[in-house]
Amino acid sequence: MEDFQHKNSKPEFRNSEPNKKDDFIFGLRPVLEAIEAGKTIDKIFVQNALQGEIFAELKAVLAKYKIRPNYVPVEKLNRFTRKNHQGVVAFISDVPFHKIENIIPELFEEGKVPFILILDRLTDVRNFGAICRTAECVGIHAVVIPEKGGAPINSDAIKTSAGAMYNIKICKENNLAHVVDYLQQSGVSVFSATEKAQKLIYDVNFTEPCAIVMGNEETGISKEVLHHSDEKIKLPIEGKTQSLNVSVACGAILYEAMRQKLVKIN
Repeated sequence: MEDFQHKNSKPEFRNSEPNKKDDFIFGLRPVLEAIEAGKTIDKIFVQNALQGEIFAELKAVLAKYKIRPNYVPVEKLNRFTRKNHQGVVAFISDVPFHKIENIIPELFEEGKVPFILILDRLTDVRNFGAICRTAECVGIHAVVIPEKGGAPINSDAIKTSAGAMYNIKICKENNLAHVVDYLQQSGVSVFSATEKAQKLIYDVNFTEPCAIVMGNEETGISKEVLHHSDEKIKLPIEGKTQSLNVSVACGAILYEAMRQKLVKIN
């Protein structure tokens, strides 16, 4: 996240793709059958300009289940496997995905105060896993991630989360700005963590329904999401190093929110 990360550091682009050691399937028919069987697809890579009847069937199934493929050159698919992939490689996640529009009404019906975390295009799987671990510890109800541009849910992420990903709801959404709009319409305030903010996290009320947005390690939160947010917030930094790792920054903010909630209860 640009806002709390050292300016001279570089993003870990190597972690933005699924790892070869993770569960994946390849071939048109096996991928089709996996989707129809209800397997959770983390990412699917399809060769550019692929043709044929089975591919047309695959496109229809992807549309049916609202799965967005990543169209890539064949060389990228060959890096995943040298076997006959037929232009399709899909990575399977054993962590189920949820929809935020189903979670929010349920929380209100149960008398709970929604506490949501939005991760805007984090690419490092270890940051992702560590944040999910902290989020589960403080009682976050759901972690929202984008369909494209985010870190994969692979074995490294799950291991770093210490298994927390199995105990927290993860929502993979197409448009984070639309998610922000939906949350606001549902009575949930959205706070974006950015160095561009004037307000410190200690001056914000986290005890009401709220969502906290953390941004990409290099570029921060997208302009569109920032524009739609209710408030921009930041951590105080007194030292010469004007930055924090996104996982550390997220932990500090989430625990301030938890502190406020505990004080209100007591």
